[in-house]
Amino acid sequence: MKIIRRGWPQKFAWWYGNRLRERTIIGEVQENQERSKGLLIILSHYLPLYLHINLTNGIETTVGNNAMKAAPSFCLLLSLTTTYHAVAVPSSPEDDDCVIKSSNYINMSYEQDGAEAKEIAKYLPYFPFKGIPRFYDIGGFLEKPEVFQQIVDIFAARYDSIGIDAVAGLDARGFILGPPIALALKKPFIMMRKKGKMPNSISSADYNVEYGKRAGLTVQRDKISKGDRVLIIDDLVATGGTLSSAVSLVHLCGGTVVECACVVELKMFIDPPADSGLPSRTKLFKDMNINHVPVWGLISEDVLTVEAKLEEGYVDDGEEH
Repeated sequence: MKIIRRGWPQKFAWWYGNRLRERTIIGEVQENQERSKGLLIILSHYLPLYLHINLTNGIETTVGNNAMKAAPSFCLLLSLTTTYHAVAVPSSPEDDDCVIKSSNYINMSYEQDGAEAKEIAKYLPYFPFKGIPRFYDIGGFLEKPEVFQQIVDIFAARYDSIGIDAVAGLDARGFILGPPIALALKKPFIMMRKKGKMPNSISSADYNVEYGKRAGLTVQRDKISKGDRVLIIDDLVATGGTLSSAVSLVHLCGGTVVECACVVELKMFIDPPADSGLPSRTKLFKDMNINHVPVWGLISEDVLTVEAKLEEGYVDDGEEH
């Protein structure tokens, strides 16, 4: 471990950590220090530590749930307060190194399907569209400025302190949501567009979505630099195909995806039973070696119950069926 900032906070942290070691266990901890690469880390608002650690094989970070599933030899005390949340994000799929900053955290005040989400869900009707019985349309809340503003405020609050360098929005509804969030965070906005739309761009591979196949996304070569921490924004995540394409682009440029954030997350695609016939987002991310990238949605299908009122003669005229 390398401690960048030295002084009494580190000395206090390790002294306090030793006091708590016999009483604080998160998961199963092996006390054999020769066999263990784990570290006990004490973080709080009052300890301005900057720690660089090498995580033991088997550790999985899940930022959206503020959880860290550790190998048996790893012990982590995330906080000394009830309101502080620490986050560790691998810099790339091939790199187990993580940077933890005591000043960088995700605001967990807004939970998926919480009170705010349930209220916003009233403005997200579903339509039969593209052969999908429930196609959720963000046009419902876009016509309500106060609801749209609330969504922007929630996302800005969630990521205000995580430490990002840019916000990337996905073609096309991510272009609606991303810019106001980027402005609220005072960060650059990056477009990830369909092929053939931007000069000086690089492309990801083709990908599948729940209603068909798509060519890879593109991003301009000079928009993401090596080491940049990027927040990816889109309206909805289902199978994860579009998000996986965007994540690949960030990695191609040498950047890190802090989180993929969407207004709607369809949980039915996270890890469905093998005999369901549904594509698995978890399997897709594992196969692409990007399962370390966290995904968060404000609202799930559990609370999206508003059926659109259709005029007589409505026709499903979606481009693919």
